[in-house]
Amino acid sequence: MVARIIPVDPFDLVIFGGTGDLARRKILPSLYRRLADGQMPDDARVIGAARSELDDSGYRAMVREALEEFVPEARRDPEAMARFLECVGYEQIDATGEAGWARLAARMGAGRVRAFYLSVGPGLFLPLAERLHDHGIATPESRIVVEKPFGHDLESARELNANLARHFDETQIYRIDHYLGKETVQNLMAVRFGNVLFEPLWNSQYVDHIQITVAETVGVGGRGEYYDRAGAMRDMMQNHLMQLLCLIAMEPPSRFGADSVRDEKLKVIRALDEVEPADIVRGQYEAGPDGPSYRDDVDDMRSRTESFIAMKLSISNWRWAGTPFYLRTGKRLRARASEIAVVFKDAPHSIFGADRGRHRNLLSIRLQPNEGIELGVTIKEPGPGGMRLVDVPLDMSFAEALGPEADEIPDAYERLIMDVIRGNQTLFMRGDEVEAAWAWTDPVIAAWEARGDVPAPYEQGSAGPEEAQILMHRDNRRWREIRA
Repeated sequence: MVARIIPVDPFDLVIFGGTGDLARRKILPSLYRRLADGQMPDDARVIGAARSELDDSGYRAMVREALEEFVPEARRDPEAMARFLECVGYEQIDATGEAGWARLAARMGAGRVRAFYLSVGPGLFLPLAERLHDHGIATPESRIVVEKPFGHDLESARELNANLARHFDETQIYRIDHYLGKETVQNLMAVRFGNVLFEPLWNSQYVDHIQITVAETVGVGGRGEYYDRAGAMRDMMQNHLMQLLCLIAMEPPSRFGADSVRDEKLKVIRALDEVEPADIVRGQYEAGPDGPSYRDDVDDMRSRTESFIAMKLSISNWRWAGTPFYLRTGKRLRARASEIAVVFKDAPHSIFGADRGRHRNLLSIRLQPNEGIELGVTIKEPGPGGMRLVDVPLDMSFAEALGPEADEIPDAYERLIMDVIRGNQTLFMRGDEVEAAWAWTDPVIAAWEARGDVPAPYEQGSAGPEEAQILMHRDNRRWREIRA
């Protein structure tokens, strides 16, 4: 099986924040890999823009160091790296002033795709958008990429959208969520809508419940100042897990196109019920052998910000009425794992008798690590001891199914950046979708702040607070084990 690489048209990509961590870790290595695989043309231009006093050669040296650090050795090809570095340039830019903008404008090529990646804080989105417009750098066909957070609440999200809309049409704005670029997330849509096997069963008649887990082993690290203002709800639940929920729950779109897909995702968000206080569990990790407590990490011994959250959600529509969705995410947990588990109902009648136990089909979509899809089925255990039933997995890991090609699965940013160049917004969030997510999130946060809720402590390396287990146990259900 050989993947077909379709080259994109020549383009100019300006990375604002081009010396920052995201550019070094993700954006630049992703672009290099696309060039090495023949998708990015050699005459494309990648221009870093930041406050640092660098010239083209100084920036190329920094880019080379980033590639040597973040591109696996097996993927480093000296000839391809040299070709990529020839594409790279740099401009020192004052985001809130006028310095550097005329030089940047002079670099832009005519008749080429122009994309501007705002790998900066949201406070710089408007000044950068204004200057791109005022200096004639942004054309009506240009694209602008913005990183999360897309606001801190509904009011700030509306303000951010309005500011961007002053200078860019909605069709030009690409709100990037790297989770949507993951190969397994896209495979979720292929499994649902490309196989007649699953879609007839994808409803409350056959599905008992759905679990979505995004677990991390790391703490807040150097993000303490930001994270303590956001918490797990704003940092993960409102965007990453919300997007996964939408993809698993949405109706089949009329076609695989940007607005068709995003229209259906928006319907899911608007159909979410209010969450009862008893259906929310918040937690904070305590000090342990692997590191300090959350409060030590953020340097606030009175912090009430959650590093873990679990919720039970309901969707009020014909497809999902009565089927609960359990979502959880947290830091300093047992393993790094992201999974969507669709747990089907028991067979309506067991011909084998009650003593054979309860057996359920389960579809597990693993986003990380060991990306793949697993379907649990019930079979007879081999041997002469009568009709003994056992559950076994039909496991399709990408590594086994695709062989060596599994090692070549593109990073999410590779796919998303190339989609920007192609002008494909399917895997990017629309403004009304972002606002709808905040409109659902804000009352949840406001309610627990009004109650003065304090997050429950949990041990590092655990599955989270015990209260999260109780959330499931009271419904006679259990969380899937968090495992790498």
